[in-house]
Amino acid sequence: MDELAAWDDVKNSGVANFPELVRARMLAPDANFIRGEDGRDFTYEDYWLLSGRIANVLAHHSVGAGDRVAVQVAKSVEGLAIFLACARLGAIFLPLNTAYTAAEVDYFVRDAEPSLIVCEPAKASVLAGTAGTVLALDDQGGGSLAEALHSQPSAFADAKTGWDDGVALLYTSGTTGKSKGALLTHSNLASNAVTLVEAWDFGPRDTLIHALPIYHTHGLFTATNTVLLSGSSLLFRRKFDVDEVISLLPQATSLMGVPTFYTRLLSHKGFTRDSVKHMRLFISGSAPLLAETHRGFEEKTGHAILERFGMTETSMNTSNPYRGERLAGTVGLPLPGIEVRVTDPATGALLPPGDVGMIEVRGPNVFTGYWRNPEKTAAEFRPDGFFITGDLGSFDGKGYLTISGRGKDLVITGGFNVYPKEIEMEIDQFPEVEESAVIGVPHADFGEGVTAVVVLKAGQSPFDESGMIAELQKRLAKFKVPKRIISVPELPRNAMGKVQKSLLRQTYAGLYTS
Repeated sequence: MDELAAWDDVKNSGVANFPELVRARMLAPDANFIRGEDGRDFTYEDYWLLSGRIANVLAHHSVGAGDRVAVQVAKSVEGLAIFLACARLGAIFLPLNTAYTAAEVDYFVRDAEPSLIVCEPAKASVLAGTAGTVLALDDQGGGSLAEALHSQPSAFADAKTGWDDGVALLYTSGTTGKSKGALLTHSNLASNAVTLVEAWDFGPRDTLIHALPIYHTHGLFTATNTVLLSGSSLLFRRKFDVDEVISLLPQATSLMGVPTFYTRLLSHKGFTRDSVKHMRLFISGSAPLLAETHRGFEEKTGHAILERFGMTETSMNTSNPYRGERLAGTVGLPLPGIEVRVTDPATGALLPPGDVGMIEVRGPNVFTGYWRNPEKTAAEFRPDGFFITGDLGSFDGKGYLTISGRGKDLVITGGFNVYPKEIEMEIDQFPEVEESAVIGVPHADFGEGVTAVVVLKAGQSPFDESGMIAELQKRLAKFKVPKRIISVPELPRNAMGKVQKSLLRQTYAGLYTS
């Protein structure tokens, strides 16, 4: 069965939403779904019943269809199950990066207006009053939410939702620094998961090492839903630890990760060809994988990393083939049922293979629009329904897509999106700074390293780089803090006075690799 037919079959089967699809594909309820590092194992049936109890807790606190549930918690099985509980309830799941500060969370709360927040116990008092209800959950499955589960039944009457109903609200940003929520539907998530199960050949024989965060589409949807709809299982770990991952390889068949995972594995003496003999697939995404990392990995292990291309707004769009040539430096071919084209950024005209232009996507995976922002939604879609990704790239003669840059200067570091304007606004508040420009430059470990270039006001010297970085660590999530801040006499500009970030990226391209 090809991937497109698989999704068509689902739509024609009478299954109406994501939870119904999960239940329909649960052919072996007693099979292991999650093996946790805390010694707790969950079968598929255990996980379904857990989601029912969570749904009952949320309903008890008056969460209903269409309500948003914001979740900022450390990684746990319960934290993951909140998504399925929301889907069963008809609510909209809003995951938030655990590194976000209270000030950052405040923006999302004001914009999304969640009726309930689930957070770590230490943050409960800070967030109290920002939403109708605040419940706590820690990484051991404890807290007020976990305590409430004991008094709730596992049976739950699922809401009558449809494929076009919203089920998740994931925030992304533009270069203006103002975050916007991408509303994803049951169909968006289900179609992509069904496609990936087939494209990557997942089945009950598989065990995936899950060391990704669950507030990001990669770990939350790509990894989890692919496993959930294929009957395979997860080795669930709170974070990536290279020693632990190597020890788990003999129990696993697959790993999904960001480039950082693979550079750290390559540099570990215990990572050998023999250590991966039980593995069938390594997948990389969320940030550019350097071609040299791809080649080095294959030379050391005999495995070619499968790189793919996705976005918060679309989930996965393209993938190097499971069976077939995986080309280093490319993100592969469009997935079945998904159309990808490259156009002239100025005119929208279709470009031939070899020409670099704007990457546009259309398919059942593409989100419906930005939360309460019809103007932005209209601006990002072509009249024929193609979504303008903001990424620049080109197709080769074989149909493989290569991403060459981002028209919006987005920086992707360690799998996380960093939006320069937000960082620049913080740096420009320093009294000694005249202006700043934030760029991403190649970094072997993180894909790209966040780098700031600043011009100091007249008479401001010496320049205290370490002190400035230390201060930014108090204001921003760790992944957003520049790894280097460089002082220059002036920023390069074009004839119209616009800062030429492309020249800055060229100037500092070897900053972390030389």
